[in-house]
Amino acid sequence: MMDLVLLCGGLAARMRPITEKIPKSMIEINGKPFIHHQLSLLRKKGVRRVIACAGYLGEQIVDYIGDGRRYSIKVDYFFDKLSGTGGALRNITGSLPDDFFVLYGDSYLDTDYQKVEDAYRLSGKKALMTVYRNEGEWDAGNVIFRNNEILCYSKKHKAEGMNYIDYGLGILNRSVLFGHEQGAFDLSELHEALSARNELAGFEVFERFYEIGSPQGLRDLREKLGGT
Repeated sequence: MMDLVLLCGGLAARMRPITEKIPKSMIEINGKPFIHHQLSLLRKKGVRRVIACAGYLGEQIVDYIGDGRRYSIKVDYFFDKLSGTGGALRNITGSLPDDFFVLYGDSYLDTDYQKVEDAYRLSGKKALMTVYRNEGEWDAGNVIFRNNEILCYSKKHKAEGMNYIDYGLGILNRSVLFGHEQGAFDLSELHEALSARNELAGFEVFERFYEIGSPQGLRDLREKLGGT
């Protein structure tokens, strides 16, 4: 299975005061840091190497996870200073494999990662976004997805028919990062540009996404994981 880049360098401002002294990945979920549950899930899904793009208080993640051996996952680290989720990837382009999963550091996504990889290989495109039919339930829709194709993706420009949402798990070929302008930018900007050029494949998932980027999301995940 492909390596996975974990974007866990944000300031987590929405989760303060919890994150005043810890990074979001270290928020406690039923007695253990969130990243413990995240890596445990990734191991079950077949991921064997994680490249962690850390930033704010990221040393705490390194101290807790180390090289990932106890999760049977090899974990490598790169530190970034507020370049955004897209900029963090661009800055380590030379150290990335040709193709890789991308996962946000606050997302717990219990879906079939192998099927996602297989769909990417079959698509012939250099990027893939997983999508979920959200109907505005947890956040505003940002994807028009029909007949297994992403017709439009945008977080900034809303359009009729955006009944789907970016699920939070994607795949990129590192070549899409070449030549991107300097400065901070968000991964969503890259996805929007790829979508506009019909270079973004789509794969629908049916398992609800969980995240710890909001107080309600944190409560929902604690309930889901119970005593684990």
